[in-house]
Amino acid sequence: MSLYRDTGLVLRVQKLGEADRIVTLLTRRRGKVRAVAKGVRRTRSRWGARLEPFNHVDVQCYTGRSLDIITQAETVDAFGAGILGDYPRYTSGCAILETADRLVSEEGEPALRVYLLLVGAIRALADGERDASLVLDAFLLRAMTHAGWAPAISECARCAEPGPHPAFNIAAGGAVCPRCRPPGSVVPSRETFALLDALLHGDWETADAAVPATRRDTSGLVAAHLQWHLERQLRSLPLVERRATVDRAHSPPAPS
Repeated sequence: MSLYRDTGLVLRVQKLGEADRIVTLLTRRRGKVRAVAKGVRRTRSRWGARLEPFNHVDVQCYTGRSLDIITQAETVDAFGAGILGDYPRYTSGCAILETADRLVSEEGEPALRVYLLLVGAIRALADGERDASLVLDAFLLRAMTHAGWAPAISECARCAEPGPHPAFNIAAGGAVCPRCRPPGSVVPSRETFALLDALLHGDWETADAAVPATRRDTSGLVAAHLQWHLERQLRSLPLVERRATVDRAHSPPAPS
């Protein structure tokens, strides 16, 4: 057995036995870690509340046969306090945590880029200065870029011809030119393409200025693109409240 310390953000927790809990964290140096926190469900536990989803903690663990054991936890950032009381921020945060959990599938493999993206997104939600759905879509786009799934925005996904192009096809990989356009492609507005690019590159002035309809269509494309590559639906994504939109449906625009 070996002892180690790391900093991580709690992704999820599950009960184990009568008083223990399995905690899944995305850590700075070790990637995804699943570890047992013994006795933390007892009311007299002094540090069980620190090991809740959204919290950023410094943990000390020792390696076990199948699961590591958490022996100490100190709060680095109590992000949960700024998220749990606000439904749009909470549901967006749950989708972010679930996405990070899915993208980092192997335990013990360093995933520094995803860790930094995750902490930045959860911090932005907790601060409450930006619309939660924009924070979510920005995280999803950047996380997909890290995974090699970035949608083509300014060039054709099939032939790489520079755009702008009018159509978008999930299966093809993003924007498509008229020559490569498959049947069933959608035709987003230019503003939707601009918002996709702004969220991917951190242009928050453009993102914040987007109107509700553009945000709705962008969210639909981002969600559809992510779930196509994951090959399964995120359980938390349908619960996300798009507070900035009039119509809360977040499906892509109708095919033309």
